[in-house]
Amino acid sequence: MATIEYLRTDPDLPPVGVVDRSPITPAKKAVFAGIAILGAVAWAILAIARGENVNAVWIVIAAVSTYIIAYRFYARFIEWKITKPRDDLATPAEILENGKDFMPMDRRVLYGHHFAAIAGAGPLVGPVLAAQMGYLPGTIWIVVGVCLAGAVQDYLVLWASTKRRGRSLGQMARDELGAVGGVAAIVAILVIMMILLAVLALVVVNALGESPWGVFSIAMTIPIALFMGVYLRFLRPGKVGEVSAIGIALLLLAIVSGGWVSETEWGADWFTLSRTTIAWLLIAYGFLASVLPVWLLLAPRDYLSTFMKIGTIGLLAVGILITMPVLKAPAISEFASTGTGPAFAGSLFPFLFITIACGALSGFHALVSSGTTPKLLEKESHARMIGYGGMLMESFVAVMAIITASIIDQHLYFGMNAPLGLTGGTPEKAAAYTNSLGLAGPPATPETFSGAAADVGENTIISRTGGAPTLAVGISEVFHRFLGGESMKSFWYHFAIMFEALFILTTIDAGTRVARFMTSDALGNFGGPLRKFKDPSWRVGAWLCSFIVVAAWGSILLMGVTDPLGGINALYPLFGIANQLLAAVALTVVMTIIVKKGLVKWAWIPGIPLAWDLIVTMTASWQKIFSADPKVGYWKQHSLCQQAQEAGKLCLTAKTPEDVDTVIRNTFIQGTLSIVFAALVLVVAVVGALVCLRAWRSGGGATTESPEEPSKIFAPSGFLATPTEKAVQKEWDELIAAGKVRAPGAAHAHGEAKAEAPA
Repeated sequence: MATIEYLRTDPDLPPVGVVDRSPITPAKKAVFAGIAILGAVAWAILAIARGENVNAVWIVIAAVSTYIIAYRFYARFIEWKITKPRDDLATPAEILENGKDFMPMDRRVLYGHHFAAIAGAGPLVGPVLAAQMGYLPGTIWIVVGVCLAGAVQDYLVLWASTKRRGRSLGQMARDELGAVGGVAAIVAILVIMMILLAVLALVVVNALGESPWGVFSIAMTIPIALFMGVYLRFLRPGKVGEVSAIGIALLLLAIVSGGWVSETEWGADWFTLSRTTIAWLLIAYGFLASVLPVWLLLAPRDYLSTFMKIGTIGLLAVGILITMPVLKAPAISEFASTGTGPAFAGSLFPFLFITIACGALSGFHALVSSGTTPKLLEKESHARMIGYGGMLMESFVAVMAIITASIIDQHLYFGMNAPLGLTGGTPEKAAAYTNSLGLAGPPATPETFSGAAADVGENTIISRTGGAPTLAVGISEVFHRFLGGESMKSFWYHFAIMFEALFILTTIDAGTRVARFMTSDALGNFGGPLRKFKDPSWRVGAWLCSFIVVAAWGSILLMGVTDPLGGINALYPLFGIANQLLAAVALTVVMTIIVKKGLVKWAWIPGIPLAWDLIVTMTASWQKIFSADPKVGYWKQHSLCQQAQEAGKLCLTAKTPEDVDTVIRNTFIQGTLSIVFAALVLVVAVVGALVCLRAWRSGGGATTESPEEPSKIFAPSGFLATPTEKAVQKEWDELIAAGKVRAPGAAHAHGEAKAEAPA
């Protein structure tokens, strides 16, 4: 029996796909068995060892081994039982190719594009904050959670959207769940996106506040991106590698020159900005990024951020393997049980899972997996590599983040992540506070904090909350050990700040643009004169919707910046809850699709992550709404400060009556949003359950998949082409060279643009 199957849709053309049905060889079985054993040993060492002598390398080995086994076997199992890709069928990118939104993209390029779009602040910040509970709980959830939940969601949403001409998550929810569930899902998605974008921006604000070096370097990336956009479009069209090399060189120059500028009197005056000022500048940037042409700012920033993201994380992994740093954080800290940690309040369950957020499961990814990516997918078989594999890469970023937070001095860690009201803002008070926590290791001294700040070229690092500064300190700690020595610490710190800001800004500007499109569609659905909002070429509508979006997330950002309780400490739990609730919406939609297809026996694949996600998010929402502990409950904080205001007193960490007013306003908004988020998602979940029940009783439901069309293009199914696929590719290349067929993605260049996707 032949093990190689050639897929043909036209007898006059070469195959459009190759299916290799060869059984796994004994050698490969031995390799995978060895990887599994190595991973098991690493997990055993992490679980059993106690004290401060565990090497960070074991976390890397445990994570990578688990990823390999999960991708090879569990993701393939999902492919066999549910997605069943067929490369003889055309994807939306081929059917609706127009050179703008729809276009077949090389699978390797699309993998990088997808990763750049999904990887924001979550995998950087969440694990850093979660490290206050020890390195073990967070590491387990990051690695196991992504294999069973996060990557499953991303893969299945991408598959479902691809089968429906690239429809958005909101539109699929409306199609599958009906009017009530669909409207609840669309409203939930829009409202949740605002809190997500606000917290992403807040992380950037906290990283750049009072840091002239960081502000200058990040500011310079805007003219660099604009130059790259003009260069690529007008000066040297198509020279992606050339402009990327120039951009990276200018980027490194911006980092180095930031240090020079910050040491000058004029540089310190101009670029030492308050957090509020930086917040307003980010709001303005978000608006401009949303309305400017994509090629001018967003595309070149994607080039920069993708190289920075993958390159820096890869270099960090190599650095950990070379330097073999010891974990200074305990496996499990006392804060895991007491819930009194200064980085964020709450016990291990449910708040560890909420805080980790994007590192293991992210609802935001569902917007990308049903947004740009399905419109660029060449072949159905690429969905596993891009959807499941892309999320594994983001999880690896989260693993690197929790390692960097766990290898630095724990007094320094808590001094950086505790609110200003606890640390006092001075080295002396910060040392006294962290020594009162009963942490392992030598006690802190004022020099612990002043020396650490001097090492990285900052005035202070005390209460630099938000996770990003802590991650930068950890990255500089690893890099300086094998790249440049002590004198390079400040460079690597600001390099890391630049890396994080680019990492996050890509998500902010892309997210703002996506939210603008969703707002336009939502307004256009009302019909009448508002129908014009559905026309993306109507610039007035684009400007109005962009203003609505940035006003929404900008107001939440300003609320966080001015929060006396520490904005990130108050908002990040809400961010985590919102993101996980959005994941519940996505998992509900894909589970409904699976049941309606008659695949009830495999509904547990999205069903188990959905059930766990709902338990975690609803428990967290309940506690944030009803908890009598003022460190946890928004409404308890609200009532305490109202009582204090009426008595003419201060409350919590507020230092002035104005601070009390701010806390009252902020906790009211946060508490209200918690109720709205939970209620909307419960509606979606209940409607989804009813739809699944009806479909199960009737033996399935009406399909919402788009009609199948045969494919006329070829692409290898894996990241690397097999010898058989290379031979087929050669046949296609000869036809393309002879002008008998066109290359994928070339339709718009020859005036062959196809129809736009249906609304």
